[in-house]
Amino acid sequence: MAWPTEGGGRTRFISNAKKWLHFLGRLQSSTALVPYADLINDFCDNLVRERGLPQSTVRVTQWYIAQFLERFWKQERSFDSICIRDIDVAIARKGEQDSYSRVSIAHYVGALRVFFRYAEHRRWCSQGLAAAIMCPRVFADEGLPRGPSWDDVRRLHATAEGDNPKSIRDRAIIMLFVVYGLRVGDVRALRLEDIDWERELICIRRPKSRSRQLYPLSYTVGNGILRYLKEFRPRTRCRKLFLTLRAPIGPIGSGALYDLVSDRLVALGFPLKHHGPHTLRHAGYRAWFGVFAEFEQGLLASFAAQKPRPRVASSTVESKARHREAASPSKWSRHNGGGAR
Repeated sequence: MAWPTEGGGRTRFISNAKKWLHFLGRLQSSTALVPYADLINDFCDNLVRERGLPQSTVRVTQWYIAQFLERFWKQERSFDSICIRDIDVAIARKGEQDSYSRVSIAHYVGALRVFFRYAEHRRWCSQGLAAAIMCPRVFADEGLPRGPSWDDVRRLHATAEGDNPKSIRDRAIIMLFVVYGLRVGDVRALRLEDIDWERELICIRRPKSRSRQLYPLSYTVGNGILRYLKEFRPRTRCRKLFLTLRAPIGPIGSGALYDLVSDRLVALGFPLKHHGPHTLRHAGYRAWFGVFAEFEQGLLASFAAQKPRPRVASSTVESKARHREAASPSKWSRHNGGGAR
């Protein structure tokens, strides 16, 4: 077998090989020493237990803190000797060596502030460090427009045309990104029971607020998901909506969802700064705002040209609405969402 030569192909091959060996129980994972592991674990437990943050947010924050502490640990100094100069040097390094943007540096600084505020409370370090950490100024909407045009979105959608399992699954996912403006975590968290075929609704779970939001199920999106469920979704006990295509079968990962969009956008050669699914979120918003603006202009013009119309009794409107609702069956009435594979 030829070894992948390209950087992305090599990385993906290693990742898939590790997952497969781990599934077979043949992968020996090395237990690397994590600097200040007890402090990091204590801090992360507090984020979950006291602040109620979701695991996804805690993992990102933990990653930022571990990066900072690993570089400090190499200097062979105690944790209580950290000063504001050490923090400023670490922040500057993110922009100069790691090529972080101002927005990414702001996220990094936010994680450090939260950590050192907790460290001060536990008396692990000097007081006043958190308040002294400076954050780069981020201007609102400085990167707009971020997404591709609607014509480019149509070209992207055309790349997923086909009758093979990957195209069918990817097309349904791309439509969710574009039509509903969902994030990667939203799509990854979708479950079979989140699609209410009888009431034509889709439920989106919000982990940060621990709430659920219901949206009308688009006919096009519903058809795409329904075809994937009936023809190509693997038979498994997993209740997640979108699964991997190759064994071991399991929920699709965040990286796979990112590559699903990024690889296609890069291949199409769009002049975008970012190529992930979040760009489709912005593209959908731009399209909807354009529709709303045109609709508002047409509505105002029609109001200006209209003559006053007689009022209709509310009881008459309600009776007509009930009659129409009873006479129009659901498009999905033949499909039972609970019996999906």
